Formats: sequence, C-alpha cells, structure tokens
Amino acid sequence: MLTTSQIQAYQNDGYIIVRNFLNTAEVDKLHGIAINDDAMRKHAFDLNDQAGKRTKLSLWYLPGNDAYGMLTRSQRMVQAVDSLMDGDSAVCHFHSKLMQKEPRVGGAWEWHQDYGYWYKNEFLFPEQMMSVMIAITEANKENGCLQVIKGTHKMGRIEHGFAGEQVGASQHYVDLALKTMEHVYVELEAGDALFFHSNLLHRSEANLSERARWSLISCYNRSKNIPYNEPSGSSTTPLSMVPNHALLNDHVGGLAASANFLEKAKDQALK
Repeated sequence: MLTTSQIQAYQNDGYIIVRNFLNTAEVDKLHGIAINDDAMRKHAFDLNDQAGKRTKLSLWYLPGNDAYGMLTRSQRMVQAVDSLMDGDSAVCHFHSKLMQKEPRVGGAWEWHQDYGYWYKNEFLFPEQMMSVMIAITEANKENGCLQVIKGTHKMGRIEHGFAGEQVGASQHYVDLALKTMEHVYVELEAGDALFFHSNLLHRSEANLSERARWSLISCYNRSKNIPYNEPSGSSTTPLSMVPNHALLNDHVGGLAASANFLEKAKDQALK
C-alpha cells in the first residue's frame, strides 16, 4: 500500500516513483518473457520521431493470464492505482504497451500528455486516468529515460498536434511550463515503477547508448469514466485482481493472440 506522503506527492507533483516495485526474480522473468515473446514480436510496430529514429512498441487491451496481465492485475498494482486516481468506481485496464528502445536507433517522444491522446477517445475525466511504467531494464539519461515537468498535471489539457508519427503538446505552452516548473529526468533501475497522471507533461530522448531500454506501461481508468469513441471496451471492464505472487507461477508465460492487439494501420499516431 502507498503511504500518505506518497499519495500527497502524487497529487502535488503529478507522479511518484516506487523503487523496487518488482523484485529481482520478477524482473528476470518479465524480461526473459518479453524478449522471447512471439506474439509480442508479431504485433510490434515502429513509430518514427521527427528525426526518423524509431521506437518499437506492442499495444494490447485485454489483460489475461500471461505475465503482463498478472502484473497489471496484481493486488499491489490495482490497489496503488485505486489510491491515486480520483473517483470511487472500479479500476479498469485501458491498455498496456511494451516500449522497446533499441541501442542507437531507439527514437524520441515529444512533450505530450497521455490525455492529449485519450481526449480523442472522448473520455471526460482525466483525473480518473493514469499510467504506470515498469522499468524492465535500467532507464537513464544515456538511453533516453522519461522526462517530466513536475506539477503540469494541474494545467489541464494542452492542445496537441502531429510531430512525425506522434502527437505532441503545443510547444508554446511547454516553453511556458518550463519557465516556472521543474524539469526532471526520471532515472529508474529495473523493477522500479513510475505512477503518473494522465495530464502530466512528459517526453524522452532517443537512445544513443549501447544498451536497450525496455519498459512496460499499463494505463488505467475508472469504470464510470465512459469513453464515447473507444471500441475496445476494456477501459470500463472492472479488473479481476490476482495475488502478487501470481507473476512467478510456473505456468505464466507470454501473451496470447486473444490479447486484442492494436495494429499500426488502425491508428498511425498512438503513444
């Protein structure tokens, strides 16, 4: 369970870091499955940044009995999310994605808010949405770790437009935010978790290092925060929690084809 001070920090800053959210055995299993997951590899696609560098990602909607589903549905994850999001309806899984920034070629992400993307899905309440990033490998400045502007979740939604194959926030408002708010590099060890608000401005640089940066990002919503332009249905389906130890069960493996993957052709601009 998160502490009162962690919850207060999230409300003030728009994010918190929870160190050692996963233990070494859990990280090793998740990493081993991710790099050998045939379904994940089959459904991965590239998104190019403005410089032409690419980030590979796989995105799916249905959290099953695979390793990723056991993590996104775990008691520790669901209870933490429940304590941070506004509202009191059930916690639901919108989608998860595996981000793969390979050495020397992994692309950048422009400054944006997640709700800058989700607004088009016609969710009405960004305070009832959030993301959780689990570092599968180390994330640092050299390999393009996430950057945030502390407190920008309180600015509300900023206009977004296309930047390469991505959608980025209005640079004018980003520049204004950077004048008065703290710019933070979120460096993580494998197993650390970053919980962040759907309106928090964040970005990442290209991976110019010799080491890959892999992360799992799971996005959550309240069941009463109904999207009026989102066909998947997962975002209003209450999650069925599983025990924290379920990830390490011997029978838990990679994704099934029934995970309901997003294909790039369906949405050319999706973080």
